[in-house]
Amino acid sequence: MKKNLCILLFSVLFLQNSVAQKIPLQDDFAHTYSIVAYDEKTGELAVGVQSHWFAVGKVVPWVKAGVGAIVSQSFVNIDYGIYGLQYLEEGVHPKEAFTEVFNKDEGAAYRQVAIMNTSGEVFAYTGEQCIVEASHYEGKNFSVQANMMANNRVVPSMVEAYQRNAKLPLAERVLASLKAAQDAGGDIRGMQSAALVVVDGKIDENTNPNVKKIDLRVDDAAYPLAELERLLIVHRAYEFMNEADVALEKKNFSKALQLYVEAEKLQPENIEIQFWKALAMMQSSKKDKGIRDMKKIISQHNNWQHLLYRLVEAEVVPLSKADLKALEQ
Repeated sequence: MKKNLCILLFSVLFLQNSVAQKIPLQDDFAHTYSIVAYDEKTGELAVGVQSHWFAVGKVVPWVKAGVGAIVSQSFVNIDYGIYGLQYLEEGVHPKEAFTEVFNKDEGAAYRQVAIMNTSGEVFAYTGEQCIVEASHYEGKNFSVQANMMANNRVVPSMVEAYQRNAKLPLAERVLASLKAAQDAGGDIRGMQSAALVVVDGKIDENTNPNVKKIDLRVDDAAYPLAELERLLIVHRAYEFMNEADVALEKKNFSKALQLYVEAEKLQPENIEIQFWKALAMMQSSKKDKGIRDMKKIISQHNNWQHLLYRLVEAEVVPLSKADLKALEQ
């Protein structure tokens, strides 16, 4: 209680002082830890962030496919995100992109920023007035940055975790770095929100630059990183589901079944996955088991049976009258 009261009093005094000095505090007070990263193998770009502030994913990450990844935090100035991406799209180096905004920012001493392009080149900045513990680390194809941390171990812990988990997919690797930050002490105020964004670094004329491969946000939770990790697992399951749906549309039921099985491994209690897996089984050599599984699903709620009939009517799946009758027995 005493610790929280001290932090509250500090925040009030700082804001009063900021108003007196006319420091431009343009948006949210996103004191936080974050990471920007590039995967040479996949060409993906990612941002991961956590803060004791509501909806940190709304203001800190700025990511665009084929352009770059930016975090703007501490006393946030969103110009670094908006104009930083514009400069990167024009081919400007991350440091130059930062400088263009920095030179017009009257409150630059209070900012913390990292800018990365699609080649993994990165520039990070921690203003001298960022609240301690505040620092950053520029590594090969990544940068971690943090301010208002509980101690000075947070940034080194993030770096070590990111480097140690080099074999993981980029999103999971970024999440591992965020979890290491929290294990080391994290934000001195605690936890509230988190976000994880992944895009393709390289795109072509057939790619929509506004589409994100992963776009997960936890706006308000007691344990936002745990929830972010759960959502990432769900996301991976539905990646298999999306591929399976395409196979199902092409009547490739064996491939669809394989993909639904992989999805179910990640989300074994998900009845939606169970439904489509059973449907695919009914088109395979495991037809009898598919019928048994489908009957169990329908017994939980008859809307699944109504959906099945609609799919047959729309000719999505070629079930016979005998198959449908077997489900009613």
